Amino acid sequence: MEIGEIEYQAIGWKKARRIVVIRQSTENREAPGKSLSLFPDDPAAKGWRYGAFVTDLALPAVDVWRTYRGRADAENRIKELKADFGLDAFNMQKFWATEAALSFAMLAYNLMSMFRQTVMRTHVQHTLSTLHGMVLAVGGAWKNSSGKNHLLLSVPRKKRAWFCGLWANASGPPCCET
Repeated sequence: MEIGEIEYQAIGWKKARRIVVIRQSTENREAPGKSLSLFPDDPAAKGWRYGAFVTDLALPAVDVWRTYRGRADAENRIKELKADFGLDAFNMQKFWATEAALSFAMLAYNLMSMFRQTVMRTHVQHTLSTLHGMVLAVGGAWKNSSGKNHLLLSVPRKKRAWFCGLWANASGPPCCET
């Protein structure tokens, strides 16, 4: 890994800002997600992953990188809270009502986060809208047979083993027959 820094003043900026630039070899660590190349035709850029942080911190460049890299996913979580949990769409007249709405939104987010970690057990962070289509929006009916209630779920045959595996992950009741 190589780290450097530059001072840069973009058009419209009143002053120059410090930019910490990182270059990492992709031989040692693959880039997560889709690989996009800043310079697709430049052979010198192949095999490298780049990052940059605009900062006003007075720390050494390597410490700036260590500080910011842990926050890299925070923007995705904020976007998810806005898009899937309505965090940008509620504004109550009373402070306590707003606090209650925020608390319920955060409770829902945390429950779905726990669901992803304990039940889904995938490395992919599916959003609520994706989980809704995959897991939550499943038709069903109650059936009373021999004095016992049964929940019959409408899960396509190809997905039944996977769907039942979710409930096994959660140590819950068996969900269906395969």
